[in-house]
Amino acid sequence: MRETTFLALLLFKGSVIFAQTNEEQAIKKIYNSALTNSKCYSWLDHLSNKIGSRLSGSVGAEKAVVYTKTEMEKLGFDRVYLQEVMVPKWVRGEKETAYILDNKTKITVPICALGGSIATPKKGVTAEVIEVNSLKELAELGKDKIKGKIVFFNRAMDAAQIEAFHAYSGAGDQRYAGAAEASKFGAVGTIVRSLNLRLDDFPHTGAQGYGDIPESQYIPAAAISTNGAELLSKTLKSNPKLKFYFKQSCVQMDDVLSYNVIGEIKGSESPENIMVVGGHLDSWDLADGSHDDGAGVVQSMEVVNIFNNLGYKPKNTLRVVLWMNEENGLRGGKKYEEISLLNKENHILAFESDSGGFTPRGFSIEGDAANFDKIVSYKKLFEPYLIHSFVVGHAGSDIGPLTSKKIIKMGLKPDSQRYFDHHHAGNDTFDAVNKRELELGAGTMASMIYLVDKYGIVN
Repeated sequence: MRETTFLALLLFKGSVIFAQTNEEQAIKKIYNSALTNSKCYSWLDHLSNKIGSRLSGSVGAEKAVVYTKTEMEKLGFDRVYLQEVMVPKWVRGEKETAYILDNKTKITVPICALGGSIATPKKGVTAEVIEVNSLKELAELGKDKIKGKIVFFNRAMDAAQIEAFHAYSGAGDQRYAGAAEASKFGAVGTIVRSLNLRLDDFPHTGAQGYGDIPESQYIPAAAISTNGAELLSKTLKSNPKLKFYFKQSCVQMDDVLSYNVIGEIKGSESPENIMVVGGHLDSWDLADGSHDDGAGVVQSMEVVNIFNNLGYKPKNTLRVVLWMNEENGLRGGKKYEEISLLNKENHILAFESDSGGFTPRGFSIEGDAANFDKIVSYKKLFEPYLIHSFVVGHAGSDIGPLTSKKIIKMGLKPDSQRYFDHHHAGNDTFDAVNKRELELGAGTMASMIYLVDKYGIVN
């Protein structure tokens, strides 16, 4: 009896080792393909350097839809199609102007309008400045100290945070809600310190909103570079009565028609179960959007290129979805979920890449405990590629609205230390993306999708 049990145990352990060895070899082939036979860097080159910025509703966004659909059709999907979605059309207009008026000295500083902001009057806005570090401090000062002034939100991202995204989220409320809150106290405009950990001269844009205040109370909102913020704060300390001038000519237009770009490979065994992988096709308008989120777009397309190179046919239906309008409305993600519900679709995996094209470090995971544990059980397979971080956390904004009976949501988790040097700024350009790092990210995504496809999820 003991010999039989021992033999069975040996056979079981042998089968596990054999299976693990097989998966190690499969994943090695995936990474080899990503690093030696990929198309993602050339796709990104075209998106960034031939098309450029892709703000929702822009000509660049339209060109990106056509280009990615054409390239996806070359990959041999069973079906490539466009999903209609109405998106906001906000236009920046001419380059913004700003300067500090310190007595008789005029010091020019770099600013950019925040997305969704109104324009200043044609001659601009000139007013005294009051510096605050939080929305709470703004409320404590009250109307008597704020009315008629420009509110300068100068809370920096917390450099002590190892996870740069935590530092970003800790400072984001002043950008998004600052103008709406300052308006309630009679401010005539807001200037927000750029969400960036380093000191430089690049202002970083991003979405801001006016909440439920009347349109007549909207005030212009702009971001100032971190160097500019440091200078303004320092000058205010020596001259609290200085004035600030800024001018911007942005305008919010009517919504326009755009598209999510979708490619589908029907599953060979369980076509009713859908795995979706994607990034957002739109970008801000100050640069190419190479990290945010051109990288995620081409990495998602590369997953299929890798599977093609290896002759791997997914058991479950695989969709690559390039969402439109993540940056200033999330319309693409919401529309995808709306159609999914109408069609009563069952998603088992949603995977998003929207954290830049830097060296991959792991995955952020949303799901129940059993499925989290199952994903973590694959960790040993990724350690040779220095992928070590498997954490519970936000997986992605576009996949956020997606619901199914049982679903795992995952986000690619690259090294975040340099991401906010480029995020939403004029230096988010193709030259800032390292080819090998981009390809490693694509290989990491394809490896995880392969494992989920092969071994399923816990229902």
